[in-house]
Amino acid sequence: MASIQYISRCMQDAESPVLSFENPAGVHAPLGLYSHVARVQAGTELIYLSGQLGVRPDGSTPAGIDAQSDQVFANIVQLAASFGCRPTDIVKLTTYIVAGQDGDAVRRARRKYLGDHRPASTAVFVAGLMDPIWFVEVEVVLARAAA
Repeated sequence: MASIQYISRCMQDAESPVLSFENPAGVHAPLGLYSHVARVQAGTELIYLSGQLGVRPDGSTPAGIDAQSDQVFANIVQLAASFGCRPTDIVKLTTYIVAGQDGDAVRRARRKYLGDHRPASTAVFVAGLMDPIWFVEVEVVLARAAA
């Protein structure tokens, strides 16, 4: 039997949940800021965000993993809002961190912008991103009630 953690309600009909996040019995508790399962209801619109980098709206890139991580999640929240969604409407995150950088800096920024939300997530260390000045990139899938 699955135990539902919480339900997101980015939708037009507040009676019908779009997302549920679960940690079914029989597997270990999540080891980080994620849920084992994200369920998206039929008829839901999925929105895919390209990998977001720590690049400011003016095109500049801050120095350091802390500032870049903060900007990555600020960009994600801004893009989600442009579709009428909140951070709690994130279904899945895939995070790429350049090896040798501080993964805790990314987790701090994630907590700042996502709070207690625990979408399905994957995080990996990589040798590098497309430009050596970038230290972190995050891909996002959002869900909302179909219009």
